[in-house]
Amino acid sequence: MRASLICGNWKMHKDPAETTSFFGTFRALVEHSRCEIVICPPFLDVENAVDAARGTKIQIGAQDLYWASEGSFTGEVSGEMIKASGCTHVIVGHSERRRDFGDTDETVLRKTVAALDAGLTPIVCVGERDEKNVAAVLTEQFRGGIAGLSNERFAGIVIGYEPVWAIGAGKTATPEEAAGAHRLIRGLAGARFGAQAADSLRILYGGSVKAANAKALRAEPEIDGFLVGGASLDPVSFAALANL
Repeated sequence: MRASLICGNWKMHKDPAETTSFFGTFRALVEHSRCEIVICPPFLDVENAVDAARGTKIQIGAQDLYWASEGSFTGEVSGEMIKASGCTHVIVGHSERRRDFGDTDETVLRKTVAALDAGLTPIVCVGERDEKNVAAVLTEQFRGGIAGLSNERFAGIVIGYEPVWAIGAGKTATPEEAAGAHRLIRGLAGARFGAQAADSLRILYGGSVKAANAKALRAEPEIDGFLVGGASLDPVSFAALANL
């Protein structure tokens, strides 16, 4: 059985003091959660998050990284820096990075390799902007941004499926639609890396996940957890998802 994972992506929300306050409430609420929990705050909040999560099962991740380990790259942060800060995970290729900051399938692959080489678990995001192009877009993104990994490296990633038309729009793929996309991704993984690797791959659903729709989505065996945006900013609502 694949272990459940829920990842909170705070995007550009919360300052260090608000981060500490969040964990002050959240820690007790998820003490008995059965799933793996990762929270990805802004870079400036990572130190506070790592301190606040110490001694719990909660892990901290970053929202992006650069593929070089060091150098003259003003404003960028390397995987080694992220690992040294106490993080265990990093989001790679989120739709907002692709849309607003020029991430491509090629750079997603480079960032994924850099994350793995630094000892981080990359949560590699894929997803279509148009509901009618699911298979074509997922196939292209998988082949361009994931299929270039070695078998050994592939075993170290998590995939986040995020239908872009649902993010922040209050819309959600139906459980059947989400499970179908996850099956497609798993099929692509099986064709490239083998059935065992595909069966072990964890695929998260992201796209306006909240308590009202999460239970039905999680009932689908293809869905191994969630990549959560807005609902992860409130400790009570995020704990409700982590405790499903």
